[in-house]
Amino acid sequence: MIPEKLQEILKQDGVVAIATLGQDGPHMVNTWNSYVRISADGRLLIPAGYMHRTEANIAFNPYVLITLGSSKVQGLHGPGAGFLIKGTAAFVTAGPDFDLLKSKFEWLRATLAVTIDSATQTW
Repeated sequence: MIPEKLQEILKQDGVVAIATLGQDGPHMVNTWNSYVRISADGRLLIPAGYMHRTEANIAFNPYVLITLGSSKVQGLHGPGAGFLIKGTAAFVTAGPDFDLLKSKFEWLRATLAVTIDSATQTW
């Protein structure tokens, strides 16, 4: 289940950071809050235009860490809220998850589908 506060953040401007770990070590890539969609079963669906190293890392190790936030959402101690998400990911190039994002982002080459293990509000 995706917390309401996280859903609220995804509706605001902000940056999403995605960390993966591959054979060559850690790697980070960014996208925008407004690009992320939530599937009917509660996964995060993120459009991938490039993300080639991220894809290689996930093939090696499917675990991801994601941080995101917005200064426009009330946080734990005042303005600004953010989350640390831990989960597993896969790149999808066909099917409903791909089609959903392809209809919104014509530049899409794959959908990064993230199954959330934990979503912890950090601020």
